[in-house]
Amino acid sequence: MRTAKICLMGAVAVAAVGLGATPAAAAPTDSTTVTFEILAGTLDIDAPTTADLGTGAPGGTITGSLGPVTVTDSRGATDASWVASVTASVFQTGGGTPPETVLPEEIDYWSGPATATTGTGTFTPGQATAGDAEPLSSVTPVVAFTHTGGTGGNTATWNPTLIVNVPLDSVAGVYTGTVTHSVA
Repeated sequence: MRTAKICLMGAVAVAAVGLGATPAAAAPTDSTTVTFEILAGTLDIDAPTTADLGTGAPGGTITGSLGPVTVTDSRGATDASWVASVTASVFQTGGGTPPETVLPEEIDYWSGPATATTGTGTFTPGQATAGDAEPLSSVTPVVAFTHTGGTGGNTATWNPTLIVNVPLDSVAGVYTGTVTHSVA
């Protein structure tokens, strides 16, 4: 009998411990304050390193694509507007002393429409059609493309065409010059 009492008392003690313990109460909600930073980037323009427009005769034209030009705007601005412009150097050949030249004003630039864009705002070509082509200059920049409005980041790519109006008095040779795109 004494064994039964001890067992019964042990069982009661175990039950009392189980009844006395209450489960931990969980909070119904909890909040975490989260922060992050969007960094201000840059406004860049990339153009092909080289381009070969082809061949032509004195008094004729040489027409060729420059290759894709891309503006990348990662400034994260509230007004993500920009203007891309283009100038050119004098084109020269080593065929004479002094070298023979073709002036930038004898080369027309036609941006054409965008081939790709991302972001918000309005993308506008400087010369939407071939009929809008403008002569280049070594002094006065020609507007190649613009972006107005929008916020945050954006990109625009176009593939401009150059039209060389070969002067009638040009001598034979390979002419080399530089076409420079800039963006601000």
